[in-house]
Amino acid sequence: MLTRLSIRNIVLIEALDLDFRRGLGVLTGETGAGKSILLDALGLVLGDRAETSLVRGGEDKASVSASFEFAELPPAIAAALDDADIELEPGEPLIIRRQVKADGGSKAFINDQPTSVGLLRELAANLVELHGQHDDRGLVNPRGHMALLDRFAGTDLDALGRRWKAWAKAEAQLSEARDQVEQARADQDLLIAHLAELTALEPQAGEESRLALSRADMQKGERLSGDLEELRHLWEGSDSPLANLRVAARKLDRIAEEHPLLKEALEALDRAVIEAGEAEDKLEAAAMALVHDPQALDAAETRLFELRALARKHRCEVDALPELMRDMRVRLDAIEGGEAQLVALEAGAREAREAYLKAAEKAHDTRVKAAKKLDKAVAGELAPLKLDAARFQTSITILPEDRWGASGMDGAEFLISTNPGSDFAPLNKIASGGELSRFILALKVALAEKGGAATIIFDEIDRGVGGAVASAIGERLARLASEEGQLLAVTHSPQVAARGSQHYLIAKSSKGTVTKTGVIELDAKGRQEEIARMLSGAEITSEARAQADRLLEDV
Repeated sequence: MLTRLSIRNIVLIEALDLDFRRGLGVLTGETGAGKSILLDALGLVLGDRAETSLVRGGEDKASVSASFEFAELPPAIAAALDDADIELEPGEPLIIRRQVKADGGSKAFINDQPTSVGLLRELAANLVELHGQHDDRGLVNPRGHMALLDRFAGTDLDALGRRWKAWAKAEAQLSEARDQVEQARADQDLLIAHLAELTALEPQAGEESRLALSRADMQKGERLSGDLEELRHLWEGSDSPLANLRVAARKLDRIAEEHPLLKEALEALDRAVIEAGEAEDKLEAAAMALVHDPQALDAAETRLFELRALARKHRCEVDALPELMRDMRVRLDAIEGGEAQLVALEAGAREAREAYLKAAEKAHDTRVKAAKKLDKAVAGELAPLKLDAARFQTSITILPEDRWGASGMDGAEFLISTNPGSDFAPLNKIASGGELSRFILALKVALAEKGGAATIIFDEIDRGVGGAVASAIGERLARLASEEGQLLAVTHSPQVAARGSQHYLIAKSSKGTVTKTGVIELDAKGRQEEIARMLSGAEITSEARAQADRLLEDV
């Protein structure tokens, strides 16, 4: 709840520090005293637009600071602070400060940490609930009606939200799979053609290097064929060098025993024969290895050309072609597999949708029952507020499927009819200012036990009424304050003012050309005087004081 409001240099307020407590706090004062300034100042810390006209004349800047304390920090506030990386220790107050410069611009702080105005607006809904004749954010705004109804109904939004997320996820997976299958189908003909071309060629890993080496050898053979043929003729026949060496060796063998040198010569000649034989074998092997087969060479060159052309076509190395073939086969298989997966995903999406629909229908039934209960509760509050001819209705409609979401398939809006036989219409369309405020009070009383913001403010809800109606308003405000914890009411009604557990007087004073607005908390005597003033006008009479005493005693 709001525990302290500090204002510096806002319009007519030079410096003001107000402490607030639990219960019903009333703010009174003569017309034009500056009650709206307090609400404008509070609006700054709640994220309202920073108008430079708010800065007190002659000052270069203005500031407002509001302190909020909680027995337990509301989850929505805790989550917003966590997202903004703002730490709040258990039991530590939440202090929001806003500065406005006279030459334009503003700054916002939460517990002295710079923050955005957007975060202030996000926190505002859980900090202060403001209701007045021109309120467009509270109960009047249809965008918040569903949340209020769900809070009243106790709708299981967590389960519904989980079902929605599961369905949304299943639909996203299905959509992605459909896109993939469609893309695969579009590529299918091209894949089949490419794979047929690769399959016909059937490239093998390492084939390029083997073909290149074989082609190089055959090319060498072609180049060396003449020399090899000439050498072959030299080593063949009875008059070849090797044959002559063998003949010489045989002759020398017959006489080698005749002299040691002859024996040594034979040994040398034998070695020469052996070496020459090895040379002959090497030449033969080389001739075989470098054999020149024009057809084989042509086939090798053709194969290399085809492999390299295909590699260029697919922008890869020749050795990567076998892997490319496998990849294409996998992609083609995936088309069939993807279609099978598509069937499974479609079934999963249907199941998720059915589960969501079941949860949404349950939420719808819960809301319909709660709406009837709420309508009855509000109807019971209208007569005491002099709205006995009016009717209240909670309208629940089933939205088009494209507007379904985590909160279900329903739309909700609070409608009223102010005269017998007239059609129901939105709250802010047909109710006058005073009627609208009383409708809001009746609705708030009916919703009170289901919680809301930490602090509730009613701005001149009693305008245009008096007597029993004002008394009924005061009684309901006091009841709301006891149930909600803290309620502040700007009022012109003595019956409402008498119900307050704290009473603040807003007064304007002038000294020379300087006018200031001040606020003081009244004691018992001060309350009697202020309520008597509200009863009698400019001159406070003894009868007015006596009537003020009776009002205070009645509460």
